[in-house]
Amino acid sequence: MSEPVMGWVVCRPRAARRVALLATALSLFGAVVLSTAVQAASDTTAPAVFAIESPKAAKGLMIDVVHAGKRLVAVGDRGHILYSDDQGSTWTQAKVPTRQLLTAVFFTDDKQGWAVGHDAQILASTDGGATWAVQYQDLKREAPLLDIWFKDASHGLAVGAYGALIETTDGGKTWEDVSDRLDNEDQFHLNAIARIKDAGLFIVGEQGSMFRSSDDGQTWEKLEGPYEGSLFGVISTAQPQTLLAYGLRGNLYRSTDFGSTWEQVELNAARGALEFGLSGATLLDDGALVVVGNGGSVVVSHDDGLTFSVFNRPDRISLSAVTAAGNGNLILVGQGGVRVAKPTGAELEKQ
Repeated sequence: MSEPVMGWVVCRPRAARRVALLATALSLFGAVVLSTAVQAASDTTAPAVFAIESPKAAKGLMIDVVHAGKRLVAVGDRGHILYSDDQGSTWTQAKVPTRQLLTAVFFTDDKQGWAVGHDAQILASTDGGATWAVQYQDLKREAPLLDIWFKDASHGLAVGAYGALIETTDGGKTWEDVSDRLDNEDQFHLNAIARIKDAGLFIVGEQGSMFRSSDDGQTWEKLEGPYEGSLFGVISTAQPQTLLAYGLRGNLYRSTDFGSTWEQVELNAARGALEFGLSGATLLDDGALVVVGNGGSVVVSHDDGLTFSVFNRPDRISLSAVTAAGNGNLILVGQGGVRVAKPTGAELEKQ
């Protein structure tokens, strides 16, 4: 079977199991062929190869950005991790023991954080993202982890290609492959995991796959979703049991019952329906939702995802993630690095 992905055709021959990665990060810029997945085996004994320090790192491909307390932390290509203590005005490159593409980052507080990426790597930081250590990697898998979530400093879950689901209950000292908890016989890629307010955990992925858990990931229910194309992200709104799932060609869906039923949200740009893929989102402190994607798309909702305003940045540079800057502005990351934008996504006026 095959699936069009932003101009590419992704084939999944059953015999060879060679697939193009339907990850948020890579969907922005092309398809990457992966090899067959094998059983995970932690190996962190290989000598560390650190990311090359570069003054241009903040202009390179960045995939995710989050807060570690008031600090901003962004991850991306070549093992680059950047942090900012001045609301995104300047960025410092962290010391990182990998040169692999990093796809997601998550902090439980202002000190403890984790990042995931290719080679099924998991990195950990205890100093707010300034320095990192490899906690886990599986070189034989030759497939990336794509998102990570932690309940607290001890319990976390990471998802990735070929249906990978791995868990730690000791802060990452050990990780266990628990992929068999999911009813995912076709090993669809799992692109994102998020906690939904007053409900539980939710996973979305390839071919519209959806899974939910009400017990912090111990058991999972497979859902029949509203869309057969790939979903790249999921986010909770400020309302209980209410979430958004988004993916290819501007497809955005809203559920108010933890994924039991869905309604499509229309996204209308100046020249008609938005058809750019959506790849990242954030919930702001005031309850507003911001979703970003290809073509410089920034869509904003002030009514818990019922309706959105659509803005396409003039540079049309693809965006992969967004978070609040801390001063009313937004931090956007993607192709071309990190940048500060107005709450609408528009460029700031030059001082």
